[in-house]
Amino acid sequence: MVVIRLTRGGAKKRPFYHIIATDKHSRRDGQFIERLGYYNPIASEKEAGLNLQLERIDHWKKQGAELSPTVARLVKEFARKQPAAA
Repeated sequence: MVVIRLTRGGAKKRPFYHIIATDKHSRRDGQFIERLGYYNPIASEKEAGLNLQLERIDHWKKQGAELSPTVARLVKEFARKQPAAA
């Protein structure tokens, strides 16, 4: 089964996350199928802290992929801000 979740990157005390589609049984930072965006929880005002490819996320959801609770929250937040920016 495919799941959409976070994978951690960045340095110690400076996390950076990629949102990925991966097999449910693969390790957190292991192999993935597709990179769907990123999340930077400590981004400054100038930087984009969240960027997602909503079309690809919808594609994977139609294929039966599940979203982790954190990714579901981030997608909801990003979709809410997206129409205001456009």
